[in-house]
Amino acid sequence: MTEDTKSQAYFDEWIQREAVAERMVPMVGCLYREKGVVITIFDHSLVRSSSIDIIKAHRFARRILQKELSIHLTVEIVSAIAEMDLPASRIDVGKLARHYQNEDGGSDVVGFVTAHLASLQAVHNVLPEQPKDIVLYGFGRVGRMLTRILIDRSGGGDKWRLRAIVVRSRGSGDLQKRASLLRRDSIHGGFRGTIQIDEEENGIVVNGNLVRILDADSPAEIDYGQYGIEDAIIVDNTGVWRDRKGLGQHLAANGVGQVILTAPGKDDIPNIIYGVNNCDIRDDERIFSAASCTTNAIAPVLKVIDDRFEIVRGHIDTCHAYTNDQNLIDNFHKRTRRGRAAALNMVITETGAAEAVVKALPQLAGKVTASSIRVPTPNVSLAVLKLTLVTSATAAEINQYLRAISLDSPLQGQIDYTNSPEVVSSDFIGSLKTGIVDSGATIVQDNDCVLYVWYDNEYGYAGQVVRIVQHLSGLELPYFPK
Repeated sequence: MTEDTKSQAYFDEWIQREAVAERMVPMVGCLYREKGVVITIFDHSLVRSSSIDIIKAHRFARRILQKELSIHLTVEIVSAIAEMDLPASRIDVGKLARHYQNEDGGSDVVGFVTAHLASLQAVHNVLPEQPKDIVLYGFGRVGRMLTRILIDRSGGGDKWRLRAIVVRSRGSGDLQKRASLLRRDSIHGGFRGTIQIDEEENGIVVNGNLVRILDADSPAEIDYGQYGIEDAIIVDNTGVWRDRKGLGQHLAANGVGQVILTAPGKDDIPNIIYGVNNCDIRDDERIFSAASCTTNAIAPVLKVIDDRFEIVRGHIDTCHAYTNDQNLIDNFHKRTRRGRAAALNMVITETGAAEAVVKALPQLAGKVTASSIRVPTPNVSLAVLKLTLVTSATAAEINQYLRAISLDSPLQGQIDYTNSPEVVSSDFIGSLKTGIVDSGATIVQDNDCVLYVWYDNEYGYAGQVVRIVQHLSGLELPYFPK
């Protein structure tokens, strides 16, 4: 094959794959909107993906299959799914394709899909008739990330509605500035969709969702019922109140059902790290904490390592991106060191991550400590887990285990894995996984292990909060294949 012929072959193959991906886009969209079926490839959702996104998802599958996933096969699988009468669910076509290639080879794709999803057809549709009302109390960094995720996933299998955002009014132009902050973001880029302003309703219309902007100085003074909001989940991302008494003010307001705090809770408030201890969510509890971004990043990895190798002791160092709590330039700050210029300094600070981990994993009580350094990057942090284990292992064994966990386990939504030797922090901006194991940095010597875990401390954490919202809303979809 000549060089020109080879070049043309590459190009022709690309055009064919792009055409197939374009066929898949409307099928994925219709399945989501009309049936609430979310199509994924190894847990990466294809809903609202472009044809290029779909091709990249197939390339990602090389990590699992050791070869690129055939888009010609997956489009046949999606076509077969589209013809079936299925309840709202998450269906992983990557895993189905792997099973097909490993077990059935050249058999009929439609027959294969029908047989493998037969049990799903018998499942009762779990979606409630009416969408769940969601209210954000505060509109800072986490609040805006939550807005992006909630709006992007409104409709289809995610039957919730973001009905209101509560803020303290800043006067003239407040509504326009709030909309602009959602529309443009220096870290995460532009909002995927449209944003309009409705002056009459004092709200913003985001991808067709009317979200009222309510002004309030305290939680209890709001009457959500006058806006038709009922039994709402309030997500408090201000951090002003962290104990039961303070957060209980939300429950005094008309139209409120439950409260989620996006910070570590005090008193006896359950700190929920989804995937680790969401079994602690009780029907009779109305206030929950989503713990911290660091706790959500490290707890899943600590859990699976302890499950397999048993942790004797450990220390976690976090290199955390600076936050809005720090000063841009040197100035007074009530906390030590945080008054120094955030973008110019590494700043040693305290962290409650170890204590919060123990709340979710009590078997680690007295075994783990943690420290934190704020570093001059605006987003994406890195946790370094230095662990002594009961069971000795090699770096290859631990990496292989964590890779398997990231691909097919109850924690695959939380733990991701990379083997690239070239990744840096900005590569993980926008990751919905709470922690990404950097396998190339893993160090193991006898019973001592060092793991490096990246995490988007804004978007990845917001994804965990949304998972708690899903749980409280009864929107946890059955996942197939098992």
